Amino acid sequence: MLAVFKPARKLALSAIALATAAFLSACEPGAVNTGGPSINTSEPVPVALLVPRGSAQSGDAVLAQSLENSARLAMADLQNVQIDLRVYDTAGDANTAAAVAQQAVADGAKIILGPVYAQAANSAGLAVLNKNVNVLSFSNNTNIAGGNVFVLGPTFDNTANRLVRYAARQGKRNMVVVHSNDDAGLLGRAAIEKAIGGTSVRSAGSVAYERSQQGVIASVPTIKATVDASGADSIFLTATTAGALPLYSQLLPEAGISPATTQFIGLTRWDIPAQTLELPGVQGGWFALPDPVKAQTFRSRYQATYGGAPHPIGGLAYDGIAAIGALVGSGKSNALTGAALTQSAGFQGVGGIFRLLPDGTNERGLAVATIQNKQVVVIDPAPQSFSGAGF
Repeated sequence: MLAVFKPARKLALSAIALATAAFLSACEPGAVNTGGPSINTSEPVPVALLVPRGSAQSGDAVLAQSLENSARLAMADLQNVQIDLRVYDTAGDANTAAAVAQQAVADGAKIILGPVYAQAANSAGLAVLNKNVNVLSFSNNTNIAGGNVFVLGPTFDNTANRLVRYAARQGKRNMVVVHSNDDAGLLGRAAIEKAIGGTSVRSAGSVAYERSQQGVIASVPTIKATVDASGADSIFLTATTAGALPLYSQLLPEAGISPATTQFIGLTRWDIPAQTLELPGVQGGWFALPDPVKAQTFRSRYQATYGGAPHPIGGLAYDGIAAIGALVGSGKSNALTGAALTQSAGFQGVGGIFRLLPDGTNERGLAVATIQNKQVVVIDPAPQSFSGAGF
């Protein structure tokens, strides 16, 4: 998903005021779109699936096939709803995404599912903005959310909210944020600080680090000093298992920040890859993940149907079809408008409940887990409804 986290490099648009207004409407976070097409629910509903097939980027062909497979698996699960799925290849390119989005609408698509990458999703949304068609992208970059573009990918805000609220319920009061100084780290820090602001937890400071071995090593004394000066009882790290987490999990305890007295919390998954579970420093740490039982059920069904494991984000296509199917099943002609898509009850996806928000972002029901004896243990189950724990 690395490319999903790329900043939304907004497409250069014509200087004419109309184009500029359209750009802002499509992409500005917080812009509410309640519109959408009218559909005939007694006939198969045309849905366009935009996948990165044809891209030169390694892994995109596998991702594209997994997204299509997951979408068709979801279609097979729908009750009394018919979806006319039409697959379009974007080659992972923004200009191509815009062109095929327009083609899809010309072919009759009432909603667009995909594409994956932020810039391509932004481009596709702009291309069909005046066609009154919504785009459910697979991106998790909230910078492109708003107007007719929704992001289905898990967001930093969602994860931060879940974990900070849980920490507050466990009596944590002073939290230090440790973040990389790149775009992903800055977005992560902002999400954590925003979440802290809505709870009884107090921000005890933040420490930035360069994404290099020397940068991580150099930051450790500052983290130690910040924890000591503030009396922090928790450290929230944006570090990934492929990045700084393994080093921090070793260096922070060596510097005297004991996980036994200072809770380590992670903004990213600490259980992927599985060898991360072997690290002594991550034992007892907290992180969030989708409902593990439901996620495993999906993986097993996918394996049985297609003979292999789904791509890590392949299930987002299942979620999109599940949401579309649930809405179309209501029998209403306005089932795919922005107002319908953002119904507060949400939908059931491969990892549990989720809902789309009016600002184009999403909220997912996540479990809180820890690592004990090199095993993942759920310590606060994923809620089964949006009135459940954690919300």
